[in-house]
Amino acid sequence: MRRREFIAVVGGAAAWPLAARAQPAMPVVGFVRDTPSAPFAHIVNAFRRGLNEIGFVNGQNVRIVQRWAEGHDDRLPALITDLVSQKAAVIAANRPAALAAKAAAITVPVVFATGNDPVADELVTSLNRPGGNLTGVVFIAAVLGAKRLELLRQLVPAAGTIAFLVRPNTGESEAERVDVQNAAQAIGQRLVVVDVTSEGEFEAAFTTFVQRGAGGLLVGSGPFFTSHRERIVALAAQHRLPEIYPLREFASVGGAMSYGASISDAYRQAGIYAGRILKGEKPADLPVMQSTKFEFVINLKTTRALGLTVPDRLLALADEVIE
Repeated sequence: MRRREFIAVVGGAAAWPLAARAQPAMPVVGFVRDTPSAPFAHIVNAFRRGLNEIGFVNGQNVRIVQRWAEGHDDRLPALITDLVSQKAAVIAANRPAALAAKAAAITVPVVFATGNDPVADELVTSLNRPGGNLTGVVFIAAVLGAKRLELLRQLVPAAGTIAFLVRPNTGESEAERVDVQNAAQAIGQRLVVVDVTSEGEFEAAFTTFVQRGAGGLLVGSGPFFTSHRERIVALAAQHRLPEIYPLREFASVGGAMSYGASISDAYRQAGIYAGRILKGEKPADLPVMQSTKFEFVINLKTTRALGLTVPDRLLALADEVIE
């Protein structure tokens, strides 16, 4: 064999391993919320766990691309468009982001996690038969307002007035407002309801609660309050208001009590659904799941600081007691 031919053969052989190593691009999973990112790192981890359970590992056989609107809902359409342009195979979204995706009429499958009724929000046509490119997980939030009021009254039975902090004009908050007000009226409990639409209004809201003689605080549902949970818990402690919240995330940072569905478990289930879609299942064929993991958490360190003794019947009900 002539030298030139030998070099050509060797050069061609050297290229074979490079071709063999070429791998198809990993599928992209979009993750988008209207909230800031920092307070919700734990639910991203829960979503990853769900993907892992069904065989997808970020950075190995799937790539998760996160987009956060940082509390500015008007940014959501552009974030959705960006994920579509990156050829996302499926998008995970909270309620506001899912509504933005629905409004944009995208065809990419969307898995939502919401505390509201997705049928009333027109995200799906029914829970059993979603009927389009959206499906997801419902974690019960707003409809538990009356139960939270009952638990709070057991902690502070002498409170003549209960404060109720609400983020107005969302599906969750308005349903919860009616639920709590009806429950309070039925038992003769006075409520002081204050709406807040921005973080700058929290201080004035708590001033109003104290001026009106509130002996306890019920904080409404929704990602806005969860995003600012440390600020709310700090103000409750400053004004010595025993409180109850919709998610354990509040009790974990010092809130007195929380009762509601596990948002982490809901996002884990959303991760499982995203994985099933990556494997070829259609959103229209995946019934909307309802998260069944509920958590009643009591922070004894906080209640003791408030000079309260938690009744034994409440302690017996608790799923977790933080000492």
